[in-house]
Amino acid sequence: MSVLKSWTGGAFLLLALAGGLRAEVTVSQSNDPAEGSEQGLVALLFQDRSGLEAVAPERITAITTTPRAKAGKADAAPTQITAEWLASQPEATGNGEFQCLANAIYHEARGESLPGQVAVAEVILNRVDDPRFPASICGVVHQGNGRGCQFSWACDGRSDAVRNGEVYGEVKKVARAMLDGAPRDLTDGATYFHTRAVRPSWSRRFVETARIGAHLFYANPLQTASN
Repeated sequence: MSVLKSWTGGAFLLLALAGGLRAEVTVSQSNDPAEGSEQGLVALLFQDRSGLEAVAPERITAITTTPRAKAGKADAAPTQITAEWLASQPEATGNGEFQCLANAIYHEARGESLPGQVAVAEVILNRVDDPRFPASICGVVHQGNGRGCQFSWACDGRSDAVRNGEVYGEVKKVARAMLDGAPRDLTDGATYFHTRAVRPSWSRRFVETARIGAHLFYANPLQTASN
């Protein structure tokens, strides 16, 4: 029971008793010093009762009822992204950085398994954290050089329109979870990847860290300080 409800119940009890007090004070004409305090208490109680009688019953119910606890939200950053967890999440939304990550996952890995999509997201976020790459997701996704773009779909001249809304909805949830702090533990810090169908020359300069779905993932080799 709330403190307010307890106080209100006590106040109604005092008001009920106040009728008897008022009758005694009315018939008593003594100069007892306690009489003044009793009269003051009675007056105060009847003022309170008058005030309460002016309050709508539903308002009294509202202020004397313990509020219900709000339903808890799902974890913003799960310890592991699973299909079951994704299915329980509402539609994912976000700012421009969120959109860039969702678009990259969609175009690079929409046909991949859930781990494959998470792995691509890891590479993009790992690049954002690496000073050798742009410091924003959109900067990483649209980074280019004289030979083209880091992610070919971003500048291959083809339409980037989303054609599978259902898959894109799931991809957006993956992007949201990764931005909210889901762990990056699938690719061991990878900042590069390519499909199994090719073997680019640059891959020889890096350390392979994982093979997930159709992609191979790579990280920069560890460098030791020279004397």
